[in-house]
Amino acid sequence: MALKSSYDVIVAGAGHNGLTAAAYLARAGLSVLVLERNDWIGGAAVSRSLHEGWTYSNCSYVCSLLRREIARDLDLPKYGLQVIPYEGGASFTRDGDYFAYYSDHDALRREMARHSPRDADAYPCYAQAIMRQCRFIRPFLLRDAPDPASMAPRDLGEMGYLVKKAWGLGKRELGETLRFWTMSIGDFLDEHFENDLIKAHLAGSGIIGTGLGVYSPGTAYVLLHHYMGDIDGGIGAWGFARGGMGAISKALGAALEDHGGTIHRGAGVAEILVRDGRVTGVALEDGREFAAPIVASNMDVKRTFLRHVDRAALPGEFVRQVERFKIRGSSAKLNIALDAMPAFPAAPPHASFLRGDMHCSESLWALERAYDDWKSGRWSAEPYVDMLIPSQIDPTMAPPGSHMMTVFVQYAPYDLAVNGTRSGENWDATQRAALAETVLNQMSIACPDIRERILHMEVRSPLDLEREVGLTEGNIFQGELTFDQLFFNRPVPGFSQYESPVKGLYLCGSSAHPGGGVMGAPGANAARAILRRAGKGATMKGYAA
Repeated sequence: MALKSSYDVIVAGAGHNGLTAAAYLARAGLSVLVLERNDWIGGAAVSRSLHEGWTYSNCSYVCSLLRREIARDLDLPKYGLQVIPYEGGASFTRDGDYFAYYSDHDALRREMARHSPRDADAYPCYAQAIMRQCRFIRPFLLRDAPDPASMAPRDLGEMGYLVKKAWGLGKRELGETLRFWTMSIGDFLDEHFENDLIKAHLAGSGIIGTGLGVYSPGTAYVLLHHYMGDIDGGIGAWGFARGGMGAISKALGAALEDHGGTIHRGAGVAEILVRDGRVTGVALEDGREFAAPIVASNMDVKRTFLRHVDRAALPGEFVRQVERFKIRGSSAKLNIALDAMPAFPAAPPHASFLRGDMHCSESLWALERAYDDWKSGRWSAEPYVDMLIPSQIDPTMAPPGSHMMTVFVQYAPYDLAVNGTRSGENWDATQRAALAETVLNQMSIACPDIRERILHMEVRSPLDLEREVGLTEGNIFQGELTFDQLFFNRPVPGFSQYESPVKGLYLCGSSAHPGGGVMGAPGANAARAILRRAGKGATMKGYAA
C-alpha cells in the first residue's frame, strides 16, 4: 500500500502494545500508520529464525498476561493465534533432588508434602491470598488510572470505583492488600512456608525482569503481576504461543491491516514533531516526514521524551520526573538450538513438569546473593535461570527430534563493571561468552549434558535488548513495577492517562498503566483515551473497556 503524507494517527513502534492501539484505532475508522525501525514487527514479542530450521522467541517467551478481552475484540484466533498451556515446572538441586510444581492440585499437595508436610497444609492459604489480590487488581487493568488531584468528573468516577472496590474488601483485607503491595516476596513466602526449595521456586516470579532482590520491598507485587493473567480461564496459568511469541504480534498486525491500517517497516522515528505545544507528526531517520494530529508512542517514557521530543517543548518539571523514572536493566536471554532433548537425571521419565519452567535455585538467600552481584555491576555467579523447552509442546519451533530451549537470566547488569568502569558499552562478545558459560554452569545442575546438545546459541545482554528492541537498559517492563511507579504514578503523576504535556502526543507502551508484560492493556487503554479525546468514544463500546 502506498504511503500517504498524512494520517489521523501515527504510532511510533510496532511492539505488541503499539499494534494493539493501532488495531483499535483503525477499527474505529481512523487512518493509522505504524512506523517500525526494524524489518519485522513485534518489538519484544517476536519470533525469528536465527539458526536454520529453528524458531526462537527472541525476547518474551511465554504468554499469560494478554487480556482475553483484547483477543476477543480483535478476533486474534481468526489470524492464527493459539496459546497452548504448559504443565507446571520444577526447581532442581545440586544433590540430585527437585521440587515439582504441578497444575493438578492433588499432585502438587503430594509433592509439597514430600518436602514439608507443614508447607503442604500452608499452600491453600497462600494460594487464596494470591487469588484475592488477583481478583482485586484485574478489573483495573483495562480501566484508566484516575488522577487523585483532579476534580474532573471522569477522575472522580474512577476514584469512586477504586474506593468502592477497596471498601468491598473489608478493613482487614484492605490492610493486607496495602501490606502485600509494599512488602517483599521473600518476607511473604517466609510467612507461609518453611522449606527453602519451595520458597525459592515460588519466588522467581517476584524478581523476573526487575532490578530488585527477593527481600526488596515491592517484589510481592511483581509476583502478583505475573499471576494475574490466564489461559483458557485458568487464572495464573501460562502457555506457549504456537509459532513463538511473534504469533501474537503477527495476529495483531493482521487485525490492524484488515481494518485498513498500514505498517511501514525499516522506518525509525528520529523526532516527534511539535509546534506551539501540539504534535504535528514525525520525522524519520531517513529524513522523510509524515503529518498527523495524533501520535502514539510505543517507546518507553524515557526514550520518547528524552530522545525524540525537543526538550524546549516540554515543561521542566515533567522532564525531571521522566528522568527519575526507574528503568534498570537486570536481565539477559539465551536462545538455544538443541540436537535432542537434554537429560534431566533427577526427573522421572517423561515427567510432565519438564514441559514447564525449570530452575536451579535452592533458597531465597541464594537468590539474594545473585542480586548482590548485580548491585556490584557483575552478572550473578549463580544466576536465577528460567528454562523452558517449548518445542516439546509446539513442534513448529524445531525440526523433528530436535528442540529449542529458551533461558531467561536474572541478574545481568546493564552497567557492566569491567576494569574499574561501569557502562552498558562494556558488553562485547567476550563478556557475552563469559556470561553464557556462567549460565550453562548453573543449568547443568538440572541437565548435565546441556553443552553436548547445543547446535547454536544466541546470547543477548541487556545492551543487545536495548539496541535491537529499543528497551531502555533492556528492561522488559519499560520501567520497574514498584509501588511508586504504578497506577496513577505510572509513568509520572498527573500523566497516568496516556496523554502528555504535548497535545496529541500519547504513550501506548508498557511505561504507561498498568505496566509491562505481553498484556496489550496499555495499548487498548491508550486507544480508548485517543478516541475519547477525538470525540469517537462511542466507537469503543463493546471493546476492552
